[in-house]
Amino acid sequence: MNCKYFGECGSCKNYEGGYEAQLLRKVKLNQERFKNFYDAEFDICPSQERAYRARAEFKIWHIGEEIHYAMNALEHKGALIIDECPQVNEYIFALMPKLLDEIGLAQMGHKLFGVDFLSSSQGEIAVSLLYHKQLDVLWEEKAKVIAQKLGIHIIGRSRKQKLVVGRDFIEETLHPKGTSHVSAKEYKFIHIENSFTQPNPRVNEQMIAWAMEQFEDASGDLLELYCGAGNFTIPFASKFDKVLATEISKSSINAAKNNMQQNGVSNIEFVRMSAQEFVQALDGVREFNRMKEIDIGSYQLKNIFVDPPRSGMDEESCAFAARHDLILYISCNPETLYRDLELLTQTHKVQRMALFDQFPYTNHVEMGVKLIRR
Repeated sequence: MNCKYFGECGSCKNYEGGYEAQLLRKVKLNQERFKNFYDAEFDICPSQERAYRARAEFKIWHIGEEIHYAMNALEHKGALIIDECPQVNEYIFALMPKLLDEIGLAQMGHKLFGVDFLSSSQGEIAVSLLYHKQLDVLWEEKAKVIAQKLGIHIIGRSRKQKLVVGRDFIEETLHPKGTSHVSAKEYKFIHIENSFTQPNPRVNEQMIAWAMEQFEDASGDLLELYCGAGNFTIPFASKFDKVLATEISKSSINAAKNNMQQNGVSNIEFVRMSAQEFVQALDGVREFNRMKEIDIGSYQLKNIFVDPPRSGMDEESCAFAARHDLILYISCNPETLYRDLELLTQTHKVQRMALFDQFPYTNHVEMGVKLIRR
């Protein structure tokens, strides 16, 4: 990827030598980091070199009556005005200048401070416009005109206010492709505006395929913590008789249940509770009404899948995960993953590790780890 803002924009800091060079640096760094746990080669899942992001957030910068997209400048030295971003997929890339022109013509830029884009691989786009003011009926009428003209959904947000023109989600279709053991089945997902989704859909497909391969010979049922909207859960359902999945976000759980229906899956039970609450419920420390309809005794929970936030898992959650024969851990933060592996490897051995280049030209990666009981 060539970007005219390399060296100025704070988004991409790892770009010297091009895509392959930055990927090699990440691989070497993390092989060295995790050598005490795993001394074999990583499974590497690369990204497209450009147009890889289906979710992106931009500041809006005001100069007089004109509005511009902006990013944090390198080393946080103020804002950098930009007119394009080659990270985003082709649909967002084409929309960005058109949207800004329409907002200007409609005089909707007053107190606008941010624009978030969410796109499917098929080109459906939801745009969130973020304001430091309350939005009125006139704003909504103008937004309807722009939405119809550009063929997009628009969500207006301000403090304690959300106006939806069209709908506040998009429908995504993924095709995980792994080895011959994993079919390239099609999965459909609802991605909700202002909720977490994997930003790089092609790497996401590789992550799902890799994770499914790790359960190829697994027996028993599956427990998943931090399931989100079912990005991994729905494909995993084909590998197990039953799946029990937990997530604290109400909107994500609702989306997960909808996604289960869209994909014709019926062997998953979703529970809205945190990982810590679930451990307490399972151990009889606390009772939860949300668990009353679930027959925990009917599950053979030999396998656990976790995909925690950047903070990783706490000691209690690690100890709980260690009760299972097979642990599959997807991490978006190698530093907290290292900390958690120090605990998990007391009872389990790392069998496979993968590096997913979810965020090209940055120092961030996602890691996958398969652990089996010693």
